[in-house]
Parts: sequence; structure tokens; C-alpha cells
Amino acid sequence: MRILVDYRPALRARTGVGEYMHELIRAYTATQGGDVTIFTSSWKDRPDPQLASALHARVVDRRVPVRALNALWHRAEWPPVEWLAGSHDVVHAAHPLLIPSRTAAQVVTVHDLFFLSEPTHTRAEIRRDYPALAPAHARRADAVITSSHHVRGLIAAQLGVDPERIYVCPPGAPQWRTLGRGPHLPADGYILFIGTLEPRKNIGVLLDAYTQLVARVPGAPRLMLAGRAAAAAGPWLDRLAAPPLRDRATHLGYVPEDRREDVYAGARLLVLPSRDEGFGLPALEAMSAGIPVIVSNRGSLPEVVGPSATFIDPDDVAGLAEAMERLLTDTPAAVRQACAGLEQARRFSWAETAATVHRAYVDAHARRQERGGDSGRSVTH
Repeated sequence: MRILVDYRPALRARTGVGEYMHELIRAYTATQGGDVTIFTSSWKDRPDPQLASALHARVVDRRVPVRALNALWHRAEWPPVEWLAGSHDVVHAAHPLLIPSRTAAQVVTVHDLFFLSEPTHTRAEIRRDYPALAPAHARRADAVITSSHHVRGLIAAQLGVDPERIYVCPPGAPQWRTLGRGPHLPADGYILFIGTLEPRKNIGVLLDAYTQLVARVPGAPRLMLAGRAAAAAGPWLDRLAAPPLRDRATHLGYVPEDRREDVYAGARLLVLPSRDEGFGLPALEAMSAGIPVIVSNRGSLPEVVGPSATFIDPDDVAGLAEAMERLLTDTPAAVRQACAGLEQARRFSWAETAATVHRAYVDAHARRQERGGDSGRSVTH
């Protein structure tokens, strides 16, 4: 089966969707084999010369601006991807909107529905196109891939997609070089937040809670915020630069993949108080590293962490401060939670996810054959 996968979100910086697509391709080619082609396009950014060998896939790279191509694909559904990348049996979009194709089965990826619930907190083409087009595109897709059962339910209820066409394909737990062999509670470790600094991540409440923690526990560890600062992050960055946080909290910025384990290695506690998460990859990464986790009781986070984390209401500043204090001062409780997190993380396997993705591709191709326009080539089940 010839598969074309959209790699553009991972071309510049592998955060969020980009990291998911990169690791998904790696796992798929390693466990399922198949004929996989990676599609990239940009006017100035080029893929790593080693990408094809690293992912065991061919690379089709076109010098076409992403915004221009997306505007044509989203609004005009033109040009067909065959013009840019040749003929394939399945075309997998990394986002909720279809990649136009004359003959291939079309698969879309929906990680969350934040673009519907909070459209004012999105920007550019996500704000312009996703709310208007995603429902119809998802219903037309031959398969929809998402990363949690929580979001699967939302896609069925809010986008009107047949649940049989929605496949839950969560990220797998990372394989660390040194972490993950037991609880990780360094005496001089910091409190870590990792993710884009944007409204749904609830950074303001985190800073309020940390300020309360420092007032109660003067010797509390530093707060480290790792991730790109979105346009709305200005007020939070200003707070970090002024007392009382100036000497206690640090914004590390975007952390590239090859430094990610080092960032986790310095952490004693991960805090993810998001108002909405389609999955919450940092929580899985921290659990797999043996780091205790505090998360909000919203979105997909309860599904991801199971019984192994401390839950807080994302609006409860005092509750978050108390949760941090307890895990920092009650070492036996932190160890128990870290052990539970290691066990929970083992439930997430890239090999199992790749098998589900393969089933989605095969089913999508069969549906494409049923509705006509098939390329006529056989598919191995």
C-alpha cells in the first residue's frame, strides 16, 4: 500500500503535531513496513538530509509556500496532491482538513476541537479555515485519526462523524536514554511546565499558584517554563521578569528534541494545568521518566494519566499551590505517584498505535474503493 504522509508540521520545529507525525511515521515504517512517502513544502525550509534514512521513507520536498498551498487546498481543494507528489493509495493529512486527491483514500488528523470551542484564541489559517471547513471535511474523510477516546467522542458528537471512521491512535511513551528506570526526584530539581505559552495552557493560574507556593515555602524549587511563547504570552513574560518571580522562575523557550531528556532530567515535578488538552504529551513523557505529575481534570488528561497523577481544577489557584507543596514535601507520596506513573506510561506503545493506524489506512482504502475513484492497485491486508 502506497502511503503519503503530510510532514509539514515537523519541518521547522517538532512541537505538538510535528512531533506526533514524526514519531508516528518512524513507528509505522519500523513495525508495519509498507511504501511510505513523506511530503514537505516550504519556500525556505528544507528537510534534514538524513530524514529519509531516519524514518525509512521517501521524501518529496516542494519549494511551495505552506500558506499559499494551504489556502488553495483548503478553499479551492486544488491542486490535487498527485501533481506534487505522484499517485498514492492513501493520503494522510496532519490536520483536520483534507488534502485533495483524485484517487487516494483521504485521512485527516484531529487532535482536539479547540478551534471550535475557543476560536478567538487561534490565529492565521486555523482561525480562518478550521471552524468553517473541518466539520464537512471530517465527515468526508475516509478515516479520522485522533489521539484520545475523549476527543473521539467530541468528533462524533460535534463534527457528526460516524464513530466507526474514527481511530484512536495515541502517542507512545518515549524511550529515554537514562530516565525511566525508577522514580526521578532530584533533590535540587525544579518544577517544570512544558508546552506552548498560550491561553489554554493556563499559564496565569500556574504563575499565581507558584507565587503562593513561594510565599508559603521560601525554599521551594525554581519554576521552569519550556516552550515557545505565543502572541498572547506577553503579560506572562512580563511577570517572569519582575519580582517576586524574576529570581525564581525562568522561561527556557522552545526545547529541541535532542535536549528534551535533559530538561526532564532536571525536573522534580511536572505541572500541566491546561484548560483543554487533546492528549497532553508532556504528562506522558514525565510519567515515563518517573516524574510525579499534577494535571487539570479537563480534556483528555484524566484519560492519559489514569489514577497516577494529582488532579486540580484549572481555576483553583490555592488548590494547585497546595498540590505542588504536598508533592515537594511528602517524599513517600511523590515516590508512590512516580511509580504509578511509570506503570501508567507502559500502557502507551507506538507499536500498538502503528498497528491501529495501519488498520485505519486499510479501512480508508476500502471505503475509497466503495465510493469509486480507486487507483486500481491491490492492498495487502
